[in-house]
Amino acid sequence: METFKDVISADQPVLVDFFATWCQPCKMMHPILTQVKEVLADRIRIIKVDVDKYNATASQYGIQSVPTLMLFKGGEVLWRTSGVIPKAELLSTLDPFLR
Repeated sequence: METFKDVISADQPVLVDFFATWCQPCKMMHPILTQVKEVLADRIRIIKVDVDKYNATASQYGIQSVPTLMLFKGGEVLWRTSGVIPKAELLSTLDPFLR
C-alpha cells in the first residue's frame, strides 16, 4: 500500500489538498480541483488528506488552516497556500512547476 511519503516522493508533481469534512471553503475547493485535474490530466497527481483523520501528517506539515494546498515533487515542498484559490489562478500558479 502506498504511503503519503511514497506519494509525495514521486517524480510526478503532487498537489495535496489538506481539508476537513466540516469546512465550507474546503467544499468549495473540491470542484475547482476536479476541473484542474481535467485540464492537467496526467501532468499532476491530486490527493486529498483529511486533517481530522490524519492529524499527525497535518501537524508534520504545519497545517493550521484548511483548505491548505501544497505542491510536492521528489519529496520537496515547491509551493503552498491556504484558502480557496480560483481555477485560473491555481492553473497559472502550477504551470511553471509542471514544465
